[in-house]
Amino acid sequence: MADRADAIARAREHLHSGAFLAELGRRVGYRTESQNPGSGEALRAYLVDDLQPAFAALDFSTRLIESPTGKGPYLLADYREDASLPTVLTYGHGDVVDGMEGEWRDNLDPWQVTTKGERVYGRGTADNKGQHSINLAALRAVRETRGGRLGFNAKFIIETGEEIGSPDLRQVCEAHREELKADLFLASDGPRLSADRPTIFLGCRGGNRIHLDVNLREGGHHSGNWGGVLVNPATILCNAIASLVDGKGRIRLDALKPPRISNAVRAALADVKVEPTADEPALAQDWGEEGLSPAERLFAWNTLEVLAMSSGSIEKPANAIPGRANAVLQLRFVVGTKYEEVIDAVRAHLHANGFPMVEVSGAQRFAASRTDVDSPWVNWTANSIRQTTGKAPAILPNFGGSLPNDVFAEGLGLPTIWVPHSYPGCSQHAPDEHILLPVTEEALAIMAGIFWDLGEMKKVL
Repeated sequence: MADRADAIARAREHLHSGAFLAELGRRVGYRTESQNPGSGEALRAYLVDDLQPAFAALDFSTRLIESPTGKGPYLLADYREDASLPTVLTYGHGDVVDGMEGEWRDNLDPWQVTTKGERVYGRGTADNKGQHSINLAALRAVRETRGGRLGFNAKFIIETGEEIGSPDLRQVCEAHREELKADLFLASDGPRLSADRPTIFLGCRGGNRIHLDVNLREGGHHSGNWGGVLVNPATILCNAIASLVDGKGRIRLDALKPPRISNAVRAALADVKVEPTADEPALAQDWGEEGLSPAERLFAWNTLEVLAMSSGSIEKPANAIPGRANAVLQLRFVVGTKYEEVIDAVRAHLHANGFPMVEVSGAQRFAASRTDVDSPWVNWTANSIRQTTGKAPAILPNFGGSLPNDVFAEGLGLPTIWVPHSYPGCSQHAPDEHILLPVTEEALAIMAGIFWDLGEMKKVL
């Protein structure tokens, strides 16, 4: 009688046979650059010509949902076996960032998969075509092993606008709330903690962009004739920023800090080590919030980063005091931060501390969200991964970056579990994006194990 081990072996064989890379190569070939205004046809074709037939082969019903704001379409796929069984909702995105042709090593073509050693190169291999392809392949392995059954109900939503900020994902999910009802949200995106350690993360940090502008006058004025008697906007701006974050990256304004880290989050991160590989930047010493481990700074605390600054011309500096200075900062924040009040708090702080000439505005805000670390789904998923791999997965309360998790955690009210299949050095959003063959094989096994275990559940957690 076929069992869990058979399903996992079948998933692994899908890679060994070359079938998985053939599927991934076909999907990478769609130039689904959502940031490119001319990508609409490719975005639609990816869903209609590739994913719809793939889901139909697994007995899913599918339908295309048009974007309410004129962006790329969505695909909803639904497999119902029995109303009494658990239902899992999963997610992926078919769009990618710019291909950056001509910038890849050895002049590789970003629109085809190329295997070199343990690396499989191609745009979307890591973000996110490779990851949702792994989950689909694992689902198929379980279904074939069970003789055409899954043992649970499954739903997918695939969007084509994640790389432009998922502009209407929440609206689409709200409009189709009944169709997306589930007991668990389980998806894959982003990197593991490291290539050799399976990882679970429960949500993501949010982000607030803060624009600081000092616009004092038109043009520059000779620094010899005016130095010492004319206010320098660049000097003002540097000091304004320094009042928000100090020279060691520590936030100075309390309104930008998160609540105290809970004991449950500290316990989850106690064995999490942030260890960059040889081709990644080394961790800074004595940088960031005092008294926190690197894992706590990255996954449980807020950071204020200067993304860009401008004043005068750095390429051709003139001997003149500039008239303007501008900066864009970003607050990355965890759940519990009063992010709606950030812009007003920064403005009030600067005005109260002698910088009323600094104009403060906000842009590109996205929320933080996460499932509670104590959710029974967390231990259930960790135990499944441990049974498959023999490794204790890293459990991160949230991903350091951002994903549209709030749509599912808050909008749909679901416990959210992310099991990423990439790794920090994958070069997503850059030339040479790739996945690793050993991680891919382990990921196929992990997901086959999780899907098998879902089909063995007697009741919903």
